[in-house]
Amino acid sequence: MRSTTIFRRGSVVGVDFLFADQRGSKRRPAIVLSSAAYLAGRQEVVIAAVTSNTHRRLLPGDTAIQELKPTELPRPSVVTGILRTVKQADVTQAFGSLSARDLRAVEASLREALSL
Repeated sequence: MRSTTIFRRGSVVGVDFLFADQRGSKRRPAIVLSSAAYLAGRQEVVIAAVTSNTHRRLLPGDTAIQELKPTELPRPSVVTGILRTVKQADVTQAFGSLSARDLRAVEASLREALSL
């Protein structure tokens, strides 16, 4: 089903993530990382997975969300360094957005993890 949701860099969206064995999927929240130019020119969107498992050690590329309210996520969460490229049509829902502060923290964490 084609998504009619308009989203932008920093948006919190729902995406069906394939399991590692590719035998199933589960709808999970993710953060849009693509720029407006990328989104306008392609059918794909680059996303980072989000987890509510805040008790595990943060790994390279992970960022704890500090300002939860604007995301509209139901519980404290972490943006992970797990990146995927998916079809924009596979984005199934939209929530809120990361605050500017949290988006900057995600960008810095990914730059460090990817040596950009």
